[in-house]
Amino acid sequence: MRKVRIDLSGFFTNRGLQPPGTTGDYGFNIWSNTFPAEELPPAGTVADVAGVPFSFPPDAATGDNIRCRGQVIPLPEGDWDWIYLIGAAERRTEDRVELRYRDGSVRPAWLRMSDFWPETPMRFGEPLAFRTRSMRYPRHTHRNHAPALWQQRIGVAQPEDLAAVRLPDNPAMHVFALTLVADEEARCAR
Repeated sequence: MRKVRIDLSGFFTNRGLQPPGTTGDYGFNIWSNTFPAEELPPAGTVADVAGVPFSFPPDAATGDNIRCRGQVIPLPEGDWDWIYLIGAAERRTEDRVELRYRDGSVRPAWLRMSDFWPETPMRFGEPLAFRTRSMRYPRHTHRNHAPALWQQRIGVAQPEDLAAVRLPDNPAMHVFALTLVADEEARCAR
């Protein structure tokens, strides 16, 4: 099984991971809540979630996640079977993505994300990636308020020559990390 982590730093549009004692332009959601950065993997490290490695966002002043507004993420050549993401929604939501191929064709697929809100269970059967023990508000940190990041996956029905994925135009959806997976053994067994 081949797994390739994608660098999303050039696409980050939102700051939702807030270090302790900081102020500024942070705000995962419309109320400016954030995840406490010290309760998540260190910035720029590789985090394994359910057997899939992800590049956790670097400590960047420009952002640490993509607020989905239809961004097109180019993908390296390969016959990819799955697009795995770490993300969360400001409300549980699902929306269409576009899988774009090198020949110019486009195929729809679905991205489903459960709510980040504290103690909210998963809605779409995805694994929990991380749950913090607290949540930041603009003027304080609320202890025992445990928001979540989830691992989602998008199936690639036609894996050959996938060139890019276009994220939904849905600002309630946030993507922190993306990894491509090619499962050659399963494909050969079909």
